[in-house]
Amino acid sequence: MQLLAHLIQSGLAAADARLTPLPGGVSSDISLVESSSGTLVVKAALEKLRVKDDWFADVSRNRVEQDFFDYAAPIIPAHVPGILGRGDGWFAMEYLGELPNWKTKLITGEADENTAKLAGDVLGRLHAASWLDNAARARFNTLPNFHALRIEPYLLKTAERVPEVAPILRAEAARLAETQLALVHGDYSPKNLLVGPQRLIVLDAECAWFGDPVFDTAFMLTHLHLKALLHPHAISLVPAFWSAYLNAFETSRERPGVCRSSGAFERPLDCEKLQRAGALQDAVALEERTVKLLLCLLLARVHGKSPVEYLSEPQKARVTRFVLTHLPHPPSLAALTASWI
Repeated sequence: MQLLAHLIQSGLAAADARLTPLPGGVSSDISLVESSSGTLVVKAALEKLRVKDDWFADVSRNRVEQDFFDYAAPIIPAHVPGILGRGDGWFAMEYLGELPNWKTKLITGEADENTAKLAGDVLGRLHAASWLDNAARARFNTLPNFHALRIEPYLLKTAERVPEVAPILRAEAARLAETQLALVHGDYSPKNLLVGPQRLIVLDAECAWFGDPVFDTAFMLTHLHLKALLHPHAISLVPAFWSAYLNAFETSRERPGVCRSSGAFERPLDCEKLQRAGALQDAVALEERTVKLLLCLLLARVHGKSPVEYLSEPQKARVTRFVLTHLPHPPSLAALTASWI
């Protein structure tokens, strides 16, 4: 009720405001605030996440999420919520109506390739715009937060529980911690994308970090592969997402004025030459790193601190066997996807 009083006092809500907790928050309390002056959503970070294992994280990540939306707004303005107010450990954002999240649609068997393409396009533009951006690197120097929310619970905890591939998982964790290439959302998954006809809104960016963008691509592809275990036709979303992502990433980085390799803008012609020379190699390297991390994350969603809730025990065993077979020598993304179903 203290938060509600603050919202009223600051003018974000009228005196008749009522607060309704929303379901589904694992790392934060999320509430709908309705009053005669309008409706908004308030998000406040939790120190202990709502999972079976003990999982603690600094609540300052709430500020990280606000910074992500501020940074992303000029790049993908139609795809992030507007921030209406801020406080100590919480922020208020616009209410986006009754848009469903993409996970809900996927669980029921809906597999819209246009949504997958839009998700890939939005992510590719964000990664391209932040590529080697020194300002973003300084602003999202949040490795301790990312380690607590992603590297430790997903990779290192899984390494403890699956010793057969523990060296690979620990090496991947170390590699991620040392990589600084672009702004990473950190939780780019269907549950955090609100979708409508030709519309997509990105939420839940408290894991944001300047690091390796393949974490986002691998994270999304992990979810798409797992959903295909429920509905095999959903596997078509994988190439739809990936091709749209690569197209947006490469196209955006080839535009004059987005080259930041030296920390400042190159002359347009030089920038164009640099981008075109590096684009193909970047795409190849992105896919190789994406596939390896995808395999690691598939295993983590069965054995890590945040296991998926919708797989049966036989399906979990199948995921484990698949990863143990392929992780030592990762195939191409197309080959992995073809052998998945």
